[in-house]
Amino acid sequence: MHRSRIIRFDHVGVTVRNLDHVRAFFVGLGLEVEGRTFVEGEFLDTVTALPDSRTEIVMLRTPDGGTGVELSSFVRPDSEHGSPAAMANELGLRSLSFEVDDLQTQIDRLATEGYSTRPVLRSYTRMECTAA
Repeated sequence: MHRSRIIRFDHVGVTVRNLDHVRAFFVGLGLEVEGRTFVEGEFLDTVTALPDSRTEIVMLRTPDGGTGVELSSFVRPDSEHGSPAAMANELGLRSLSFEVDDLQTQIDRLATEGYSTRPVLRSYTRMECTAA
């Protein structure tokens, strides 16, 4: 029996309240806008399980055309508030990681825009994991 395998990791979707603000944040990190559009209809209703839904999405990609970040802001129904203080063990999307050419420059730039970072940020190398 032939086993299908993943070819590549295309994108991750993140639902946000302020599409322009979050888009600007990721563009500031170096992602590029691939496209922006509204989506509604049977397909969206089916994949979200939200009848009569409408969302605006912005697709961002790394400059090399790799994995993307799909930002989505719902027009209808209204967005539900998530917990900005969610602990690491709460279910849901926990982090997105990017490699940058100069970490301190990015931290300094984000600080000038009013963002703060955790004091434990440091250079990171990929960990090797083995299947159990």
